[in-house]
Amino acid sequence: MLLISYFLYKMIIINNFDEYKLLEGTMVGASSWHRIDQNQINLFADATLDHQWIHTDEKKAAEESPYHSTIAHGYLTLSLIPYLWKQIAEVRNISMEINYGIENFRFGQPVKANDEVSLEATIKTVNNLKGTVKVVVGARLIIKNQVKPVYTGDVVFLYHFL
Repeated sequence: MLLISYFLYKMIIINNFDEYKLLEGTMVGASSWHRIDQNQINLFADATLDHQWIHTDEKKAAEESPYHSTIAHGYLTLSLIPYLWKQIAEVRNISMEINYGIENFRFGQPVKANDEVSLEATIKTVNNLKGTVKVVVGARLIIKNQVKPVYTGDVVFLYHFL
């Protein structure tokens, strides 16, 4: 029996492998909107030692960038996946969750400072590998009021259910 509940932002609750498997091929939801501001971009630049002017120099970016604004690092937008995913799905009864990989990612457009983004997630495959559950989630990051996605690709998670 499928025991999936929805609450807050229609978050989905997954309690075990069988419930996950039933979601295969399903677009399970979207996260709330997250604003990527200049402070977050600057903190990411400090953490990664990537201070390229297109990300951190607001004046130069306004004058010289084709976007007329600073833009978020592509890897900053990727690093938001775990945070945004946890707004879509809560996986319960696990002893461990591992971010196992990313596959087939393509960037479609940059995220300007102060853009709001949301993650859309589709469960592509769910496989039980001798007690470790491997889940491939199709990830699509969108910007509020824009059609073209920031990126599309697959995120791979490993779960150890209790």
